[in-house]
Amino acid sequence: MKSQGPLAHAQTPPRFVTGVDGLRSLAVIAVIIYHLLPNRMPGGFLGVPLFLLISGYFVTNQLTNRWQQGQGVRLRQFYRRRFSRLYPPLVGMLMATSAYITLFDRPALVHLRTIVVTNLTWVYNWWAVGHGQSYFDRFTAVSPFTHLWTLGVEAQFYLLWPVLLLASLKHLGLTKTRWLTLGLAIASAVAMAVLYDPANINRVYYGTDTRAFAMLLGSWLALVWPRQQLTTQLQPAARRILEGVGLVALGLTVASFLVVNGEAASTYRGGMFVTSLLGMILLATIVHPGARVNQWLTNPVFHYLGQRSYGIYIYQLPVMVFYEALFPVGNHPLLSAGTEIILILLISELSYQLIELPTARRNWRDWLAWRPQTKMAWGSLVSALVILGVALVGIFGPQPQPTKSALQTQLQHSKQATAARNKQIKAGKVPQVDVSSPSLQKKYQLTKQQLAKASTWQVTAVGDSVMVDAAGDLQEVMPHAIVDAQVGRQGDGGLSVLKDLAAKDQLAPKVVVNLGTNGAISDQTAREIIATVGDRQLYWITPHVPTKPWQKQVVKQVHELARTHKNVHEVAWNAKSADHPAWFGKDNVHMNEVGNAQFTRLLVVTMLKEGK
Repeated sequence: MKSQGPLAHAQTPPRFVTGVDGLRSLAVIAVIIYHLLPNRMPGGFLGVPLFLLISGYFVTNQLTNRWQQGQGVRLRQFYRRRFSRLYPPLVGMLMATSAYITLFDRPALVHLRTIVVTNLTWVYNWWAVGHGQSYFDRFTAVSPFTHLWTLGVEAQFYLLWPVLLLASLKHLGLTKTRWLTLGLAIASAVAMAVLYDPANINRVYYGTDTRAFAMLLGSWLALVWPRQQLTTQLQPAARRILEGVGLVALGLTVASFLVVNGEAASTYRGGMFVTSLLGMILLATIVHPGARVNQWLTNPVFHYLGQRSYGIYIYQLPVMVFYEALFPVGNHPLLSAGTEIILILLISELSYQLIELPTARRNWRDWLAWRPQTKMAWGSLVSALVILGVALVGIFGPQPQPTKSALQTQLQHSKQATAARNKQIKAGKVPQVDVSSPSLQKKYQLTKQQLAKASTWQVTAVGDSVMVDAAGDLQEVMPHAIVDAQVGRQGDGGLSVLKDLAAKDQLAPKVVVNLGTNGAISDQTAREIIATVGDRQLYWITPHVPTKPWQKQVVKQVHELARTHKNVHEVAWNAKSADHPAWFGKDNVHMNEVGNAQFTRLLVVTMLKEGK
């Protein structure tokens, strides 16, 4: 049956919506900048819901259109088309990445077999809920597979949604199906808000149920805004309104990339749903054949990126992880980012030409009959077989058991010792410092008078794993210092601790902050930290993290804060340690014994010089 509603078209709209390539391009650009330079585009992860919106819209539009025209929907054919598009590039990426790990990154073989299998069976996102690292953990051994969670969500949608949609259309009709779809989208967003746990973001970030709202919003749009029934002729006033709405939605979408915080509770308690609504509105204006928004997002660059967006997306993180393990990107973040982008584009182009296009043009029977005819074809075949062979050795060979590294063990012991010392201090059992000890003076290169002064200070220190490591030295020199440090802590986490201590009136007159190792700190978070500290003296330690792109940004930020606030003092650890690799362990971030002593010495000297 055909719909003859008020949106019935005057002319058949074009088959292809070229502006959708533009939307895909914006999405993949946002995600890549977020991964490369998270301090520049902290909300770039919101590009992923745009991909899901697009998938939801066109899948539902296709199925509903066939149903309305009385044509049968062959689910087997639908599944074959969808998964023949998804599988080949994914398999290529999994094999290439596994081969690299097998040859050059043996510690990453842990869980490799499980990761590959769960990706090939489209359940990786659920495995990542309980076993994967946080999507926002940008410091510890970042997995080159973390971003593949979205493919699991999308594939599960492709499997389940057509069955549910067609059953609903058949038994409930179009109008009730619209309401059902919208209700499911809202229920998904509510589930994200209810299940959100700041201590375990993985559950709501990777869960299909909590991320389905983006695809369902796209599906709902297809049910109420089917492009086949949209008129190609609009009154000038109506067109201006539609285009104005599109521009506003586009501007707000880009703005969300720049300001939304992936670890803020508000993001999961409605924020991501609202940005998905904006994306839905933008998509609605793009697919409407009577507006020019589609034209505005159509150009050769966007077409190129949009056509290759799948390959660009799946190869981005392996390139970044392996590149950043080899080169100190923190020293030249923009140059490194440019190099990584070039590598991503080159590899995704190879994937597009050698995997995506050939598999789109041939079915499996053609491949069985295929024989290489040229030297290039033979070279490609041999290379693929070598990569596959190496990958299979890594995937099915002996898998190392997860073990704690020497650094992890060291940090755990240090954290336990710090907790015990904090308990003693709170109980009034503060150990005496032998300021006359020659060994103590030599270790920290401090005079008797400097040690004596430091031993009297009331200090609250809040930091990340670097401070966990150095806490023993800090409390040896400053025995009254309460240290609250946590592995993986970012700016928001440190702010929460400071707010809690301030509310309990437990902040000392001197506050030390060591944040920025694990990620950039937003200006808003920095301002709130200063406001929370109030008129106390704040000593902010600049991070030494040459392997991460946000190092320079955080150092510059701390320097500017110290320049503009009288009670904020920069502890220039980044500059002090730059030419002393011998002070650090293998990761060139956490200090050894000498480095911890120098770290403590610099803090004491700065506090003596800058403190009031």
